[in-house]
Amino acid sequence: MMHTTVPPNALSALDAARQIREGKLTSVELVTACLKRISETDEQLRAWVYVDADEALAQARELDEIRRKGRPTGPLHGVPVGIKDIIDAKGVACERGSPIFKGRIPEADAAIIERLREAGAVIMGKTVTTEFAFMHPAETRNPHNPDYSPGGSSSGSAAAVAAYHVPLAIGTQTNGSVIRPASYCGTYGFKPSRGVISRRGILQTSQSLDQVGVFARDLPDAALLADVIGGYDPTDDLSYSRPRPQMLAGSQAKAPVEPAIAYLDMPYKNRLSNDAREGFEELLETLGQSVERLPVDDKLATLIDAHATIHEYEIWQHNKELFTEHWDQLSQSIQPVLRNARTISAAAYEDALQVKLSGERFFSEFFNDYDAIIMPSSTGEAPLFETGTGDPIFSTISSLCGLPSLTMPLLVGANNMPVGVQLVGGCEEDDRLLRTASWMLDTLFI
Repeated sequence: MMHTTVPPNALSALDAARQIREGKLTSVELVTACLKRISETDEQLRAWVYVDADEALAQARELDEIRRKGRPTGPLHGVPVGIKDIIDAKGVACERGSPIFKGRIPEADAAIIERLREAGAVIMGKTVTTEFAFMHPAETRNPHNPDYSPGGSSSGSAAAVAAYHVPLAIGTQTNGSVIRPASYCGTYGFKPSRGVISRRGILQTSQSLDQVGVFARDLPDAALLADVIGGYDPTDDLSYSRPRPQMLAGSQAKAPVEPAIAYLDMPYKNRLSNDAREGFEELLETLGQSVERLPVDDKLATLIDAHATIHEYEIWQHNKELFTEHWDQLSQSIQPVLRNARTISAAAYEDALQVKLSGERFFSEFFNDYDAIIMPSSTGEAPLFETGTGDPIFSTISSLCGLPSLTMPLLVGANNMPVGVQLVGGCEEDDRLLRTASWMLDTLFI
């Protein structure tokens, strides 16, 4: 049935879904091509914890039959998606990157799995996460060079999309766990505004900071997946019952006027590698007067400390019984952090929440005048595998304040490894952010 010269696993999600709806491609053909790619490369890459080929093909056959009978099809009909292994899917092992959860089988789907099924997606399997979606490196390697890290904590999701295992994958971000691995692996990574996507059925490390994000190989695909999995959920305290930004429409819209983009001269810019700094400066020069360089108050750096306090305090409070009972099964990476977390007082935590609130107020005013902030996505290329998952500093403030953030694979470092460029937008103005990103891509490449 296939009439395309592009291998099915290399199609965008939008193209694949369209071809399936039009009868030019079947979901079985697409899933088979993805499974073949996984079998050829994942022994070295190790992006997947769990793939059940028979189950994925069974889903695909059912979706093909639905289309053949002329019944309704969804926006991701027949398209496979990778799921980070801290997200529950009924009957599928979810071990959260820790031996503590070995053999854990969820009895219900997470909210985002429900939405994926409703959209006609094929749940391809579970992608590798770092331990508790935190900092201890997992086994996944970077698809561009296995000597390098894919980043964390959504290691497998970023690697699987970059390696053409699946067109789409889902991750989570509490600090930099979507933006950083997308930067290192050369994919698009998008974390919508806090509250757009429900976190029901996802491992909680920080009630205040945990957010869901997506990986794709182009901008519209990332927007489409965010649309599909977004929605109000009264069981999530941070989910809101207002209309949501229309992500795909935003990514495909033309800016009515040239966007106003700001570059903030952040106090931690010295963490950038020399090659990343040079590449980023060249990009700013290309964009010219579209970008306004602004000085910032050093007080903005206090947001970094507030994030660390909230994250550490909450991960301990949410999981202290589990951590205490299974202390010996925790890695040497997380144990020192948890020891420190136990010393954080409730007063210090409340102070940090107030700093977080002040940051949210600042950016609410700031985006009255600007469409986006441009900044690096990471400090540079991926670090060597043995040295860890990298520095999340360029995502910390947007994660703290719940701002939508997007990384695009626009730069290449000294070792020929990808380096992302990030745009950050106003809260619940994700469509405006994506429209600005589309304008920027057109400006740079047309």
